[in-house]
Amino acid sequence: MIQISGVIICLGYILGLLFTAVPWGGVWIVLLGMVSAVFFQRRYINLLRKLTQKRERENTLAKTKAVANTWQNTPHPRIWLAAGLVGLLATLYFQFRMPQPGVKDISIFVPPENNSNQEQLVIVRGEVASTPRLTRSQRGQFWLEVTQLDEVTSDKGPAGMPKGATGKLYVTVPILQATGLYPNEQIAVTGVLYKPKAASNPGAFDFQKFLKQEGTFAGLIGKQVNLLDDDRQWGWWQIRERIVRSQARWLGIPEGPLVSAMVLGSKTVDLPYDIRDLFVKAGLAHALAASGFQTSLILGVILQLTRRARKATQITLGSLALIIFLSLTGFQAAVLRAVIMGFAALVGLALKRKVKQLGSLLLAATILLLFNPLWIWDLGFQLSFLATLGLIVTVPPIVQRLGWLPPAIASLIAVPLAATVWTLPLQLFVFGVVPTYSLLLNILSTPLISIISIGGIISAIAALILPDAGSFLAGMLYHPTNWLIRLVEFFSNLPGNLVAVGSISIWQMLTIYTLMILAWQVRWWQKRWGLASLLAITLVLIPVWHSANTMLRITVLAAGAEPVLVIQDRGTVTLINSGDENTGRFTILPFLQQQGVNQIDWAIASDFSGNESDAWMEVLQRLTIKKFYEYSSKPEISFETQAIQQELQKHQGIYQSLALGQTVNTGSLTAQIINDQVPILQLQIFDQNWLLVGNIKSQEITQLVKNGGLPSPQVLWCTSGSLKDLVLALNPKVAIATSNEIDRKTLSELSKGQTKIFFTGQNGAIQWTPNNQFETFIQATENKSSVL
Repeated sequence: MIQISGVIICLGYILGLLFTAVPWGGVWIVLLGMVSAVFFQRRYINLLRKLTQKRERENTLAKTKAVANTWQNTPHPRIWLAAGLVGLLATLYFQFRMPQPGVKDISIFVPPENNSNQEQLVIVRGEVASTPRLTRSQRGQFWLEVTQLDEVTSDKGPAGMPKGATGKLYVTVPILQATGLYPNEQIAVTGVLYKPKAASNPGAFDFQKFLKQEGTFAGLIGKQVNLLDDDRQWGWWQIRERIVRSQARWLGIPEGPLVSAMVLGSKTVDLPYDIRDLFVKAGLAHALAASGFQTSLILGVILQLTRRARKATQITLGSLALIIFLSLTGFQAAVLRAVIMGFAALVGLALKRKVKQLGSLLLAATILLLFNPLWIWDLGFQLSFLATLGLIVTVPPIVQRLGWLPPAIASLIAVPLAATVWTLPLQLFVFGVVPTYSLLLNILSTPLISIISIGGIISAIAALILPDAGSFLAGMLYHPTNWLIRLVEFFSNLPGNLVAVGSISIWQMLTIYTLMILAWQVRWWQKRWGLASLLAITLVLIPVWHSANTMLRITVLAAGAEPVLVIQDRGTVTLINSGDENTGRFTILPFLQQQGVNQIDWAIASDFSGNESDAWMEVLQRLTIKKFYEYSSKPEISFETQAIQQELQKHQGIYQSLALGQTVNTGSLTAQIINDQVPILQLQIFDQNWLLVGNIKSQEITQLVKNGGLPSPQVLWCTSGSLKDLVLALNPKVAIATSNEIDRKTLSELSKGQTKIFFTGQNGAIQWTPNNQFETFIQATENKSSVL
């Protein structure tokens, strides 16, 4: 059992790591420790005075013991000071462990970006550090521990002396080049080095941050892989691959990989992305993560099978099972937490003492954060501990309130409800969405998940002994696995399955968790848990309602060569253009999700790219569009247009094709296509005149200006190639270009004028509001980071 002083020290360390997000966090945690020491010193002295008085008066023994126990359980003020100092050391330790590129890190050799289209090929030699996996773009991806770098100046091979290089590299190669690669193999990869970029749009994935957390600062787009050493060394990946192949043999795809993922975790199994996305969308992503559920099953089965054996045998077999499971799942933070708590249970069994789960959870968190303090900001680590905390402290009172139900059914409801309650605020902070049917789906799917997990573990053990036996046992899980997939598909396709409420602020999240802790620890709030719940819901909904009904904002997303605009006008949302499929999936949808948008009122497709894409279908599959306007220079109706029309009809949306010169009026926006040769879209937004111009040549600009076909706007969007000519011809107040691929001389000339120039490729998304006018997303993010 962890004593109260140990609990305070552990909490001080964890709070110190959390305070790294606050300016001068170490100082603040020390001040917090000093304030706590002063506060509890008074309480300590008062309790000591009461204890002395009761002994002098020879009061009743029971009262004296009660005061004595309270005094003993009150930590000495020195403990609070020590916790503050531990928190300070934690902030310093966090900075010390922050990944930084070494002197010869491979990222140092990444050539600077230039305007030429010529790629500088290199040959990177090193050791494969992971099993290759398939990316969404159908390329093989793996991690490479770099040992050497060669520059390539021709197709004949390397030129110059090889350079010693170190570090970890994120490598993607054509899928056939990755086939047959295994960890610990020595390879040489020919490709192009690059530095990862930070998120360019609100709500987008931050690839640079992701790689930095992995200790990586560069990537390699590989073209060819050459094997240098075919001497395969033994590794846990061989056992893992044996299990996955055995289970997939009779189950097939996707049932086989799904069973393997539910046993070993999706991070170590190449699960198809459509199944992965399906479970995430339905709020059942935790079923694909190896964590406490599998650990509890394994330990429970071992202890049950050896219940008649000696305790030493039980503990030995239980420990071996935990170590093997940990090795197979790849030492993930959530599994490490579960394994540590499992070892704590085995220690309690050996000592014949009941282990306090809350204490073992705190101990596991402290040990893991001592091993890797950077995990404090790992989302999987945070969700794992919050869900486990919810199971420990919230399940018992929920089961008690559901006492009128059979215990099995009450537990079936209480477990997913408790986990959801404790993880939802963090999910709202990160993702801004609520899976509407997640709780009901978790309750209904728990029996299936239990059957599949237990059967998957048994078949995995059999596969290690005899692969055919493992395949036979796994084949018996086909129907439960197929039923689970169908159940998840059914709930995912229900109307309103995923409701976007918008990302809440960090202060909203902290306030909600404070209310939850009060309802857990303070008796007054325990009796008024309904009031705490109402306050938490109000904290989320009122800001969302206020923002939706007052916001006036134009966002130009960084979406490559096509202008993508989102106009928010007091609850009305207009989307202009969609870009390609990746833009729809990774740029538009995350942004609208962060903003709490569940419906697009007006959509305008202006055919800027000239290429058919599935981006509008990607948007329509997640959001409803009330009115859709499309302009196309092609007379025939494309297959994509037909698919859009069918999807709109499902949700009673209106489709209308636009002709040249036809005006669309949404109230706050007036849009008009004014040229059919070069895509030119004129907008009137919030009393501002915007002009979006596609690829255009200098001669065409001169001719259009001469004929009056290019009106002078206040805000101009164009490609970088035509920026100079258009700015000089139209003289807008603001010009937004796709990238800064123009020479310094031209840029210097343009900067001397009165036009303010932005580049979405460099500045990220550009946002306009009545108060702040134009603001770049990357600069705003950097300013926020410098403050926090």
